[in-house]
Amino acid sequence: MVLPAFNEEPFLAATVADLVDGLRARGTGFELLVVENGSTDGTARLAVELSDRYDEVRALSIAAPDYGGALRHGFNQARGDVVANFDVDYYDLEFLDKALKLMESDGCVMVVAAKRGAGASDTRVLPRRLVTAVFAAILRLAFRLRVVDTHGMKAMKREPFVAVVAASNSGTDLYDTELIIRAERAELNVAAVPVLVEETRASRTSITRRIPRTVRGLGRLWLQLRREARHPS
Repeated sequence: MVLPAFNEEPFLAATVADLVDGLRARGTGFELLVVENGSTDGTARLAVELSDRYDEVRALSIAAPDYGGALRHGFNQARGDVVANFDVDYYDLEFLDKALKLMESDGCVMVVAAKRGAGASDTRVLPRRLVTAVFAAILRLAFRLRVVDTHGMKAMKREPFVAVVAASNSGTDLYDTELIIRAERAELNVAAVPVLVEETRASRTSITRRIPRTVRGLGRLWLQLRREARHPS
C-alpha cells in the first residue's frame, strides 16, 4: 500500500495505526509505504519513527512536494503483487476488500473508488462536487474515459501496470488521471467500486488556483497522447 504524505504530521500516526491494525486483522501479508514528499514539517521524521514502530511500514522520501511523483515512487518501490493507493485523509479498507474480490472474480487489473454514480455518496461541499462532475465530463468527452472517477483510492495489479506507470509523467494534479487513461487505452480491465466520501478536513488547495492549472495540464496531456497515437514507438 502506498500512502503519499505531504505536511501530514498532525494526522499521519493515527492513519498509519488505523491501517496497520485493520490490515493485520485481515490476516494477509502487507507492506505500507509512507512516501513523504517535500514536507516542511515533521512528516519525514515521523514516517521514520512509524517504520521503527511497525514492521510492515517503510518510510520513503522524494525531494519535491509532488503527489503524482510520490505515487510513482511508491509503486516502483512496492514489492507486492497488488499495489493500493490511499491518502492520509481518505482511506477505506472495505474498498480494498471489494477491490481484491473483483480482481479475483472478474479479472480486473485495476479498481478505482468512484465518488459518483450509482451507490456512491459524496458528502463534500457543493463546489467540490461540481468541480468533480465537470472534470469527469471533460475526461469523458475529450479522452473517451469510461471509468467514472480518477482521483483518490485505487488498487492495481503490479505486473500489468509496470509499463503504464513508466509512461505516465503528469505531476501532482493529473498523475492518477493519466494512469487510468493509459490503462484504458491499453485495454486493461478497469472497474469501479462506489464509495462514501466524507471530508475530514478542508481542502488544502484553492479551487480557483487548481482549476486553471488542471485545465492547462489536461491540454498538455491531450496533445501528448495525440502525438503518441500518431507516432507510436
